[in-house]
Amino acid sequence: MRDAAVRTLAMPADTNSAGDIFGGWLMSQMDIAGEITARQRARSRVVTVAIDGMEFHQPVYVGDVVSCYTEITAVGKSSLTIHIEAEAMRGRTGKSVKVTEGTFVYVALDKKGRPCPVPAAG
Repeated sequence: MRDAAVRTLAMPADTNSAGDIFGGWLMSQMDIAGEITARQRARSRVVTVAIDGMEFHQPVYVGDVVSCYTEITAVGKSSLTIHIEAEAMRGRTGKSVKVTEGTFVYVALDKKGRPCPVPAAG
């Protein structure tokens, strides 16, 4: 099941010299979305430990509304693998296009910052 986790507006301060939104800004939005989903599932603090592949399909422009959608694809003892897709609703046309996707891995941590088990779903 795909969950909407983050929705934000691409602003001029987030651009490179060509006027396109930085890939790093987009990756950051995706990481936030994944962290929200992982934290809700793990019911604890989580940290990003890996990004397994990112594909940038289309640029993001100033004025686009960027939405990140998450789906948990695997749960380990203390880890969660989450596939994240980002879509941009073009500011001028209102058309939504997939702009990037990637797979992020998070680890659940206890209060002392050590890996802890992810509870069973439910």
